[in-house]
Amino acid sequence: MKIKVLAALFALAMLTGFGVQAQVKIGYTNIDYILTNIPDSKEVQSKLATEQAQYKKLLDEKIGDFQKNYEDYQKNAATMTPVIRQDKEKSLQTAQEAIQEFQQNSEAALQRKQQELLAPVMDKIQGAIDAVAKANGYTYVLNSDAGYGTTPVVLVAPDGDNITDLVFKQLGVEPPKADAGSSQN
Repeated sequence: MKIKVLAALFALAMLTGFGVQAQVKIGYTNIDYILTNIPDSKEVQSKLATEQAQYKKLLDEKIGDFQKNYEDYQKNAATMTPVIRQDKEKSLQTAQEAIQEFQQNSEAALQRKQQELLAPVMDKIQGAIDAVAKANGYTYVLNSDAGYGTTPVVLVAPDGDNITDLVFKQLGVEPPKADAGSSQN
């Protein structure tokens, strides 16, 4: 009987938290929304567009040269000796492989450049989120957007816990005006 009373008292104490309740305050924001609406992001996009244009120009030149050589091969293949035809075919194949390799390398280089340029911007956003959370007593801040094509992390939450505008202000950026077509949740 004594054990049952102690167990009941222990259970009651656990349910009430020994009279001390930890205050947990949870906020949320949308990092992608913030990223797309700050000036730093537009600068990153501009730099990436410039680099991408350079890669595209060089790729177009390589493709143009390949097409010219391929058309020349098609016109003259019937009159070529087997050795010359084989050499031209090998040269065309090598050029085609070089084009594919350049495409792959340029895409990888653009991805690396994007990560390099976005890292300080993301650090700046994270710093602003940390500062807002600390200043407003948030224990946790969730990202309401889990990425394109995914279910958001925050499905239902009070608007008062959306710290997105506070993060914009911490970054020194005027929060965008809400319109019917955009969502910051």
